[in-house]
Parts: sequence; structure tokens; C-alpha cells
Amino acid sequence: MDPLSPASTSAAFSRPILVAGALLAAVGVALGAFGAHALRDVLGPREAGWWQTAVQYQMWHAVALIALAALRGVRSAVPALFLAVGAIIFSGTLYLMALTGLTWLGAITPVGGALMIAGWLWLGWHAWRHRGA
Repeated sequence: MDPLSPASTSAAFSRPILVAGALLAAVGVALGAFGAHALRDVLGPREAGWWQTAVQYQMWHAVALIALAALRGVRSAVPALFLAVGAIIFSGTLYLMALTGLTWLGAITPVGGALMIAGWLWLGWHAWRHRGA
């Protein structure tokens, strides 16, 4: 049976989380390529570092969402939401800072980081609480 077929997907995957992870990954690859090629001669070293950090965090959290979608019996909606929204805020503000130079956006970036941390902690707490169950 195809693990991504509609019949098995409903049993093995949480479709919205899988879709969110796949979209976050696709956009991350596109933005990584855009930064490496189109922005190579446009961004300064500091801005290129912001861009690189944004792509890395976006991709790691896309992979995390895809992994969460594959877990059976795990209530992953809340941690997935925190991880996804956190990655969008965190990476999005870094992308905007790199493109616009609006460094005040750096005050918003930690909100995304805090959401990502909360998602990981929520997931760990849930796993601890339901160990052996």
C-alpha cells in the first residue's frame, strides 16, 4: 500500500500537518535558492547571515512537522501549530530584515523563537506524560 495514498494517509498521517510541513519545506528550498543565487551580490554579510539562519530554521521545522504528521496516537496539533507559526514568524522577520534593512523587526523575531520552543516543550511534555501508555 502506498503510504501517501488517501486511504493510508488518514490512518498514518495528520494531513494538515503534513501539508504544512511540505509547504514550509518547499518555500524554504525556494528561498534558500533565491538567497544563494539572486541575492548573492545584493545582501551584505550580516543580511546573508540572517537569510541563512531563516532558511535553516524554516527547513528544520518543516522536517519536524512532517515527522509529527507521521506519528500515530500523538496529539500533535498544538505543538505543530506552535512550530509552524513560530517558524513563519521567526524566519519571516529575518527574511524581511535581510531584504529591507528594517532591523526593528528583530524585536519580533524572538516571538517566533519562543513559539518554536513552546512547541518542542509541549511535545516533550506530552511524550513524558504518556510514556508507556
